[in-house]
Amino acid sequence: MPVLLAAAGFLLVGLDGSVNISFPAMVAAFHVHPTTVRWVIICYVGTYAFTAFAAGVLADRLGPGRVVRAGLLLSFVCFIAYAMVPSFGALLALRVVQGVGGGLIYGAAPALVTLSLPPGRHGWGLGWASFGLGLGLGVSPLIGGVLVNAFGWKGTFLYRAPVALLMMALAARRVGPRDGGHGAWRMVAPADIFRRPVLHAGLLAFLASSAQFAVWLLAPFYLVSERGLSPGMGGSLFMLTPLGTAVAAPLGGRATDRWGPRGPMVLGLAAEAAGLLLVARCGASTPLPLVGAALGLAGFGLGVFQVPNIAQGMAAFPARQQGAAGGFAFLSRTLGVVVGVQSSAWLFGSRAGVLGFLPAFRFTFDVAAAVCAAAAFLALVPASRRPPHAAEPRA
Repeated sequence: MPVLLAAAGFLLVGLDGSVNISFPAMVAAFHVHPTTVRWVIICYVGTYAFTAFAAGVLADRLGPGRVVRAGLLLSFVCFIAYAMVPSFGALLALRVVQGVGGGLIYGAAPALVTLSLPPGRHGWGLGWASFGLGLGLGVSPLIGGVLVNAFGWKGTFLYRAPVALLMMALAARRVGPRDGGHGAWRMVAPADIFRRPVLHAGLLAFLASSAQFAVWLLAPFYLVSERGLSPGMGGSLFMLTPLGTAVAAPLGGRATDRWGPRGPMVLGLAAEAAGLLLVARCGASTPLPLVGAALGLAGFGLGVFQVPNIAQGMAAFPARQQGAAGGFAFLSRTLGVVVGVQSSAWLFGSRAGVLGFLPAFRFTFDVAAAVCAAAAFLALVPASRRPPHAAEPRA
């Protein structure tokens, strides 16, 4: 089933969330400044941002299943190679290669869904595929915390090698030899991108992801370094953000099929902004259940938003360009991640040395909440006056 394969691919990519809880261990192992580890995110995410769009275009030509299988294979090779990383520079280089593999999966997987389902079921399919991503991101911090305690930071990469092998077996069984190009293929042109519905969806994804990644960069340091929690306990709390996203994704999909994308997008962005604002209020003595609730709300809001956002963007492309549509959706999202990580690191770093950790932490999350609130207002603007193109299911 194509939806299952898309969800499995997203699950593998989502398991990269194991890495974030190992940041303090990486800082100690490589003797780098805490803000320097942002490059571990940027090298990976920045690479798959652009690879995802190219992979989507390639999927329109060769078929999305083939591209997903190539991404799974490259990811498997990278996971094994992390056992031999000698330096921080080598780690970053390998993250770039891993980003290519992740981009191949990210860019092609959405087309597996939209080309196998009628338009009225796209929200459902994309919701469950996104559930795979959220589930991977949700369980990975807890897994990562346990593995860091037992094996150090390398364990957060190595455990994914057998998981990738299982995914490759699933891809071989579920996607047969008929998986190839579909319809009258046409190369995506700039005119296909620079249209109001496409740019509107892309801008919203950019802003929501930019705001959210303040959590992924700074929350591990707040939980482990500032609050003194073990990596395992810190991972247990940190996982509430992506678990919230996972739980919300199918709900967002059902709401999209029933009411259209605009309402769920606005609601999700508003909830994400509220969660980020609550995280900003967390301090040295904030009860841990309240910290967890704030982190969970931020993730839940993002999950409600993401599925209708992807559905809106992909519906703006015809069936023969669903690969490119999915690739552009993740290009927008991941560019937001890169900018969010950089801006969060800059905002935090410029104040932490003078004001201390918590004031800098709060200011960074206040800014992230404001960005997300601005996106919610922007989502109220209609994306188009005309109904968008609907992707047809594959014959």
